[in-house]
Amino acid sequence: MFYANLSVGGFALQVANLRKCPWVANPKVGVNLFDKISVFEKRFEELNSELCRPEVAADGDKLKKIMIELKSIEPIVEAYKSLKDARKREEEALELLAAPNLDAELKSLAQMELDEAKADAENLEAELKILLLPKDPNDDKNVIMEIRAGAGGEEAALFAGVLYRMYSMYGESMGYTHSIIYENATELGGYKEISFMIEGLGAFSRLKYERGVHRVQRVPETESGGRIHTSTVTVAVLPEAEDVELEINPNDLKIDTFRSSGAGGQHINKTSSAIRITHIPTGTVVECQDERSQYKNKDKALKVLKSRLLQEKQDEQAGSIAAERKSQVGTGDRSERIRTYNYHENRVTDHRIGLTIYKLSEILGGNIDQLIDPMVAADRAEKLKDNT
Repeated sequence: MFYANLSVGGFALQVANLRKCPWVANPKVGVNLFDKISVFEKRFEELNSELCRPEVAADGDKLKKIMIELKSIEPIVEAYKSLKDARKREEEALELLAAPNLDAELKSLAQMELDEAKADAENLEAELKILLLPKDPNDDKNVIMEIRAGAGGEEAALFAGVLYRMYSMYGESMGYTHSIIYENATELGGYKEISFMIEGLGAFSRLKYERGVHRVQRVPETESGGRIHTSTVTVAVLPEAEDVELEINPNDLKIDTFRSSGAGGQHINKTSSAIRITHIPTGTVVECQDERSQYKNKDKALKVLKSRLLQEKQDEQAGSIAAERKSQVGTGDRSERIRTYNYHENRVTDHRIGLTIYKLSEILGGNIDQLIDPMVAADRAEKLKDNT
């Protein structure tokens, strides 16, 4: 379903069906398109009217859902209005060209207007085809990211820390907030494992392309020699599960407390505030030790657990749980990778789309849109190809 948990009067189902229609992939643009796509315009007006109601303004959860849905519809509505305007200009130009005794200058101007209107309409039609592609229902959600050192020992752990810094800096540049859920740090400042949440509208839509094995080629910081080593880090990206999407029986949970461990700090190892939650039916284990209170750690751990279980449930429903897990994290072997970071050549290569950029320092500083944008474009192109 397109707008999960936001539908009113079956609108979500209507939109989901609309996005699957053959004319979306290969539309015969004209009145037919206007008639079908006007459902978005009507819904946009309904939502704006909802915002004016005092009871909606007083309900934070409902207000948030309406704003998310408005943000999803607005680009379609704006493109639709612009397309109607281009079609109207085209009709007016044709009418002028058909007028009797039209002088040469006016005819030339009318032809120019007709050509421009047609070009605008074609561009807007292409834009609408992309906007009407099936939307990932998780795209607007917050993200839980899990980074683990793979092959390479301490060097892999150090690069896990580099990737964590890269994602946290990217989140800051996007106006997102982030918080650590669990970390298993090494003495040299790396991470055997670190999980954290990035909160912000659309966070999953951008960061979902980061899941997989990341390979680094560099002279290790742990060695004085000049020999280049290859190490790997695995990255898993999960959309935050909402309470309405998944219910967990409290009797299925085993909750243990233990003392936090980490690199120093007065609070570390002083109290048993860290939480470990085991989901007994699946054997899934989640730990959280970032907060000082058991309650906050338990709340964060439950969010991660729900997100993992929801991901597994969705994968199982699609009949691809094993394939999906492998596609996300693989085995951590050096030969598996979605991306390679080569320090000697100042190079980053995304192997999924054959993209190479010689701006390693920029990318590790959080400027990863130059990697994500091409992935988004490739994903859209593949979807368009599948729908033709």
